[in-house]
Amino acid sequence: MKVLLLLAKGFETMEFSVFVDVIGWARNDYHYDIDVITCSFSRTVVSTFGISVIVDRLIDEINVDEYDALAIPGGFEEFGFYEEAYHEKFLNLIRKFNEQQKPIASICVAALALGKSGILRGRNATTYHLRDGYRQSQLAEFGANIVGLPIVVDDNVITSYCPETAAGVAFKLLETLTSTEQMQVVKEAMGFC
Repeated sequence: MKVLLLLAKGFETMEFSVFVDVIGWARNDYHYDIDVITCSFSRTVVSTFGISVIVDRLIDEINVDEYDALAIPGGFEEFGFYEEAYHEKFLNLIRKFNEQQKPIASICVAALALGKSGILRGRNATTYHLRDGYRQSQLAEFGANIVGLPIVVDDNVITSYCPETAAGVAFKLLETLTSTEQMQVVKEAMGFC
């Protein structure tokens, strides 16, 4: 199996790394057949706090048929996150994963890209909930039904509140791709239980 980890510039480093770590532990320590493939608009993408990541694939190289799930970390507006997260190529990739009913895991404000793509219309979701819930209001404007829970799963889509929920989202994605039992083994090995 392959998880496409889609990055927009200004992504949150913590929200990115959790997918790499959880899936990495599953693959390396327990021999689960899951790989993480990173992707962005340019070969090098810079995170919110200036960490550069060299990605495996460019967005134009992606064939959704070759992937089993999509993971998207959130980011900061001040660092240009929405310039790429709201780009039509980024949104179209989200739509294609959704059309094939493949799991889509988003952390924090990455849910806004899902909302902008149109896939959350009439579905339960959440996003960054602090600072008077203004990001949740934005998500509601895209037609999502806002749910006051840290992590919300609606069919094939996982959304969450904030960076604190990052590990929970990554474990939920792992569970979706494997089983509750297999996810629990990795979760315990990483000290989350």
